[in-house]
Amino acid sequence: MSKDEDVPVVEDGGTDDDPVDTDHLDDLEAGAGCTEIWEHLSERRERAGSD
Repeated sequence: MSKDEDVPVVEDGGTDDDPVDTDHLDDLEAGAGCTEIWEHLSERRERAGSD
C-alpha cells in the first residue's frame, strides 16, 4: 500500500493532513450544533462589519 492510500480523503478533495484554520470556531463549546455555529459565525460577521 502506498503512502497516499493510507491518508483518508475528505469531501473537498483534500486530505486529513491538510492544515485547516479553525480559529473562527475557538469560542464554541465542544458539541455545539449547527444552530450554535451559525449564530456564532453570524455574530462574528456583524461585529466585523461594525468595526
